Amino acid sequence: MDNNELLQRSLQSVWHPCTQMKAHETLPLIPMRRGEGVWLEDFDGNRYLDAVSSWWVNLFGHNHPHIKNAIKAQLDQLEHVILAGFTHEPVVRLSERLGEMTGLGHCFYASDGASATEIALKMSFHYWRNVGQERKKQFLSLQHGYHGETIGALSVTDVALFKDTYAPLLRASVQMPSPDWRLADDGESAEACALRCAQALEDYVAAHHEEIAALIIEPLVQCAAGMAMHHPVYLTRAREICSKYQIHLIADEIAVGFGRTGTMFACEQGGIRPDFLCLSKGISGGYLPLSVTLTTDEIYRAFYDDSVARAFLHSHSYTGNALACSAALATLDIFAQDNVLENNRAKTAYLSRGLQSFSNLPIRHLRNTGMIWAFDVDTRNPQFARDFYGAALQHGVLLRPIGNTVYFMPPYVISEAEIDTLLTQTRQVLEAHA
Repeated sequence: MDNNELLQRSLQSVWHPCTQMKAHETLPLIPMRRGEGVWLEDFDGNRYLDAVSSWWVNLFGHNHPHIKNAIKAQLDQLEHVILAGFTHEPVVRLSERLGEMTGLGHCFYASDGASATEIALKMSFHYWRNVGQERKKQFLSLQHGYHGETIGALSVTDVALFKDTYAPLLRASVQMPSPDWRLADDGESAEACALRCAQALEDYVAAHHEEIAALIIEPLVQCAAGMAMHHPVYLTRAREICSKYQIHLIADEIAVGFGRTGTMFACEQGGIRPDFLCLSKGISGGYLPLSVTLTTDEIYRAFYDDSVARAFLHSHSYTGNALACSAALATLDIFAQDNVLENNRAKTAYLSRGLQSFSNLPIRHLRNTGMIWAFDVDTRNPQFARDFYGAALQHGVLLRPIGNTVYFMPPYVISEAEIDTLLTQTRQVLEAHA
């Protein structure tokens, strides 16, 4: 099948995500043929540096031999089995390893991040019901937060573009001030901004804790809010507040887990353990759909009963899929064997130094957390994100700005030479389209 044929067949049969399909009348789809490392290649042999890890999922590059071989080996044994009434080795081993890494207990699996959020919200609500505190059914989240686009997850999301259309379907939630340091008062440090927002959180929780089930947050980086970054002291204070007033803390590390913020999990930088931890995206290295919600033994025990009504009656057809769990185990092997976090620190420093040369460009709020970089472009172009995306592709780089925010979230295998290419091409696009 050639490039044009695949393009036309896709337009006629596939409804692409997060897309106004009419835009493809002027901005054509690009059919991809293969990937290798940080590079994607189309049918004409053009290569694109995957600077967004294919929507933040691909940690160790495309076509990684260890992950591929793990999937192939599992395929010869067991591809999938219903996890109700059955179990298998990959899901047990993965659950044990995640428990050891996080200090949390039983794992509940699904296939995507929004489902992990739904599970955490339902578990929190059901826990309070099971322990006789049925008034606790309100959820708090942060302004500009994003937790997925299913109905429950969207209810605690605060991004108007995704949420407003479906507002009549959604359960009301309450948004707390975001500790995004770009919103700091004049002269206020990132830490002071975080502490001020944490105080606003405590003021609300103190008055309403009897009705609140949980606070859900994206630790350190609110990605869909334009890579909004905050000081880790906010995590520390949020944990203290939730414990003091007996509400659950849900950490949505779907995008920021598995080394993306510089530590294996972002919560580590606040010195905290949440009551629920939602993981997805990088968990399988970007190879197969998988998500997991971990929680505490105390919460698990509240469901352990003779009554079926007290059980967590939630399921997904591919819960704990053996192939996906094998990919996740291979991903964790790479972390254990290749000194990934330390190597990433060197790459972070190298790329951050290179970005200093952007200081003469029309950008603001140059920022970095771990293997995430972002800056806001001063532009009056209402179509900036679309135009920049298209121009970057012409320069051989896959970038998807969020509004006027350009960000880098590359696979961890990116080399210094590839970082140089990313910076050079991005600068050229900025100079032409800012």
